[in-house]
Amino acid sequence: MIDPETQAGWVPEADDADDEEMPLSLRLSIADTLTLGNATCGFMAVYFTTTGILIPHLTGDQEAGMARHSAATAVILMLCAAVFDLFDGLVARKLRSSPMGAELDNLSDLISFGLAPAYFVLVYGMVADDAHQRVAAVGAIVVLLAVVLRLARFSCVTPPNGMFQGMPSPFGALTVVSIVLLELPFVATLLAIIGTAWLMVSRVEYPKPRGRLAGAMLGWIVLSMGLLAAWAFDAPSGQLLLQTGCALQLVMGAVIPLFATARRVNTFRDNRREARAAQLP
Repeated sequence: MIDPETQAGWVPEADDADDEEMPLSLRLSIADTLTLGNATCGFMAVYFTTTGILIPHLTGDQEAGMARHSAATAVILMLCAAVFDLFDGLVARKLRSSPMGAELDNLSDLISFGLAPAYFVLVYGMVADDAHQRVAAVGAIVVLLAVVLRLARFSCVTPPNGMFQGMPSPFGALTVVSIVLLELPFVATLLAIIGTAWLMVSRVEYPKPRGRLAGAMLGWIVLSMGLLAAWAFDAPSGQLLLQTGCALQLVMGAVIPLFATARRVNTFRDNRREARAAQLP
């Protein structure tokens, strides 16, 4: 371009380009940082499952204590990922989230609540005495694909206000690992895992963890961590406490949608009564 006063060419100063701000799409918010913590916990869960359970089993150097500690650590990391997933949404609503927030959340959930529990099931099929490795691999694939389909559907479909369609992936992941830790017969374990995967892709309604429900969920996660720690360190009645906690996780997975369905039916009935009352003279 030509300067109209000096008729000399000029170009923008280089400093202007250097001072240009980073695009908004590349900035990480506080909520995004929590989301990345979610992904990190999921990856470390896979790491501890591999180094503490699978590799010792393959090398013949497996000790019950080491496997117990590693399994507990892997599940605790998945619980920590659920805490990060709970708080990143709360922080995003209170403060802000970057344009990458939704994509980061889906990718992190896929690692922590798709890959990590599916890999846990796969390793269970390799190390358990009564398990069948190839059949367990099919169960692991079913879990992984259920989470993939659920996350994809969540990105495309707007759920009803205050409700999720299908079991949320964090809750589903914790239910899957609870089924494995219960040490049921292999067939029962596999059927329960497939049933949980079906709930994740179903249209059964689950309430979103907000308000008191979010506090209750956080308390349940902390309690679960305590039960896992007691089991890992072979505390008195630690095995019984862990199995009780895992059984409660399964019961909640089945009972919570029943309450949601009952509330929906009651709301429908109330609306019909109001409509009839409005039609009366």
